[in-house]
Amino acid sequence: MLTTTLRLLRQHGACEPRDRHLCKALGGEKQYGNDTPITLEQILDLNGMDDALWALRAVPKEQTEERDRLARLFACDCAEVVLSIYESRYPSDDRPRKAVDVARRYAIGAATREELAAARAAAGDAARDAASAAAWAAAWAAAWDAARAAAREGQSNRFRQYLRGEVA
Repeated sequence: MLTTTLRLLRQHGACEPRDRHLCKALGGEKQYGNDTPITLEQILDLNGMDDALWALRAVPKEQTEERDRLARLFACDCAEVVLSIYESRYPSDDRPRKAVDVARRYAIGAATREELAAARAAAGDAARDAASAAAWAAAWAAAWDAARAAAREGQSNRFRQYLRGEVA
């Protein structure tokens, strides 16, 4: 079970309002103590997801390997939730799914750092490709919108010319 302490949280820059909230929820700093272990599950229950995720940075050194494993697995779960959005747009691009799979295998010791680095690079390339395609599509959409606006302006001017009898 991952833990931290009030001292570790403060050493890592915990913000004062959330620190006060946690201390109060724990029964007060004087009763709880600066070095009393606090499970990250307690922080999740008392302060919520944002604070529990933030507190991952403040675990004791002997827990960093477990923290990294759990954080990687959770990140994989989060990525898988939205992966279908990418795959619906780019059905033939499996680089992000492969990267998630390799990251998950790495977290459980079934992939090497080299495999992880290669998968990360491939996923980065996929993200850049998608961003480039999105930027290109946005530029085309903006160009078409501008062209339509100009055409409407031209059409309204032309219609105005008809109304004024300036065009036979």
